[in-house]
Amino acid sequence: MKILETDRLILRLQTTDDAAFILELLNDPSWLRFIGDRCVRTLDDARAYILNGPVRMYEQFGFCLYLVERKEDHAQIGICGLIKRDSLKDVDIGFAFLPKYWSKGYAYEAASAVMSYGKDTLGLTRVVAITAQENQASTSLLEKLGFRFERLIQLANDPEELKLLVFDKTENHIKK
Repeated sequence: MKILETDRLILRLQTTDDAAFILELLNDPSWLRFIGDRCVRTLDDARAYILNGPVRMYEQFGFCLYLVERKEDHAQIGICGLIKRDSLKDVDIGFAFLPKYWSKGYAYEAASAVMSYGKDTLGLTRVVAITAQENQASTSLLEKLGFRFERLIQLANDPEELKLLVFDKTENHIKK
C-alpha cells in the first residue's frame, strides 16, 4: 500500500515479499556500523523482522518505516519513516539506504516527505532523531531537514551514546 509519493519515489508499507531486500539492507556494513546488528540472517528472519517491526508498528500507531522505491524502475533503495520506541517519549524519524543510492538526494526527498506527512497528516509538532555520533552524513541530512542537536542519550540495551536531534515546529529557529 502506497503511503507517500514524491517526484522520484514511492514510500509504501513493507510486506514479507520485501524480505530479500530487507535481508540485504540490514546486513549492509553501513547498517551494521551505524544502526546495529538486528540478527537478521535468513529470509525467514527478514520476514519476521518485517511482521514484528514495521507491520506491527503500522497496525498499532498508523506509521512505520516505509519501503522506499524509485518510481522509474521500482528499485528498492531504502527505508524511511516514523518510529515510536518504548525508550523514547517522542516519535522519531529513521532512514537507511543501500550505499549505491547515497548522494543522489533520495534520503532527503524521502525524509522531507515523511516529515511533511508527520506534521500535516499526523499532527506531530515534535519529532526526534537518533544517530551514531560518528555518522556525519545522517547528522547533516537531519540538520538540513531542520533538526538540531539536543543532547547525547543512551537507549536501553545499547552501550553506545547516540546523538538526539530534535525538530520542534513550535520553536522559532525551525524552518516552517
